[in-house]
Amino acid sequence: MRHLISLTDLTDDDLRTLVARGAEFAAGAVAKPLRDQVVGVYFRRTSTRTRTAFTTGALRLGAQTVTFGPDDLQLNTGETTEDTGRVLSGMLDMLVARTSDATAELRSWAAAGPMSVVNAMTAEEHPTQGLTDLTTLHCHFGRVERLRVLYVGEGNNSAAALALALTRFPGTELELRTPPGYGLAADVLATADEQAARSGAKLSEQHDMTALPTGFDVVYTTRWQTTGTSKPDAGWRTVFAPFQVSGALWETSPDAVFLHDLPAHRGEEVTAEVLDGPASLAFTQATHKLHSAMAVLEWCRAVRS
Repeated sequence: MRHLISLTDLTDDDLRTLVARGAEFAAGAVAKPLRDQVVGVYFRRTSTRTRTAFTTGALRLGAQTVTFGPDDLQLNTGETTEDTGRVLSGMLDMLVARTSDATAELRSWAAAGPMSVVNAMTAEEHPTQGLTDLTTLHCHFGRVERLRVLYVGEGNNSAAALALALTRFPGTELELRTPPGYGLAADVLATADEQAARSGAKLSEQHDMTALPTGFDVVYTTRWQTTGTSKPDAGWRTVFAPFQVSGALWETSPDAVFLHDLPAHRGEEVTAEVLDGPASLAFTQATHKLHSAMAVLEWCRAVRS
């Protein structure tokens, strides 16, 4: 039994195993290692890709699923998180959860008993998105090492996962351009810096769009209004406007592919020309969410068929 609550909980070997296995599922690998297991899927916040990926992935791996909506558990009537975890761990083999803004609740459930817990997104980190991103890169380029990635936009939970994952691969370069006041959290940036120093990767964050390097392999952005959050300042759109991803970025990186974790708002963080253009892998990336989910579910139960 294993948990996936943060990418920092994984060893380098774990991370590489999950990315490689996701690519194997993308290539058509068939397995039913979760026969007779039950996976709970609990989402308090909206989700299209992550919820569908884990539900479909569990079924394809042979498991049965139990789905909980935001108002279904007795947490809403005052039962403690700890008591809920003890009850669920006595009935479920795994729980995939998108719950509160912090990971503490997920960790309390992971400590409750023999139930694997998967973080399907918190405000701090979206670990399964990071695995999806690396699986997409692996499938497209045949490697993750030595890729040069430009990330443009808010330093949100998807950006955190990308930084925590990519900096563990030798020779990678991650250039983050984030609006002033909306960069990566200091602890995430410090951890990613440490990982980059250890692996031989490069990491840089700036808060403008001037003097961009050239020749990126990947340009990545995310929705400006992160799911389940709001901006503290009324004028945030003015601050974000220079960070829109448009076709102009391809003038100096003509061979780059485009990634987006979706949902997308055309005309805000990205132009329709880019999202729907020939360089876009955004919807392929969304499909790889299923393949990564299958790899995570299999790995958490430490089973291969």
